[in-house]
Amino acid sequence: MALMITDECINCDVCEPECPNEAIFLGPEIYQIDPGKCTECVGHFDEPQCVQVCPVACIPLNPEHIEDRETLWRKYRRLTLKVEPGEGGAA
Repeated sequence: MALMITDECINCDVCEPECPNEAIFLGPEIYQIDPGKCTECVGHFDEPQCVQVCPVACIPLNPEHIEDRETLWRKYRRLTLKVEPGEGGAA
């Protein structure tokens, strides 16, 4: 699953620079996560870095974007252009 930021966000600015995929951005009121870029840090780290640094624990899994670890791995490979021949490199 991609992650999401809930309205408990206090806009502390610590999550955005931690995201290796640049999936976190400041929305109209609070930070948001682009589910098309979020891999839960699969391919980069063992755990989502935004969750690790969030002081208010407002970054749960997004139930609207259910993805298993293999799907997140494929997304990571697509985002980092590490697609093997025959894997369909079209994004």
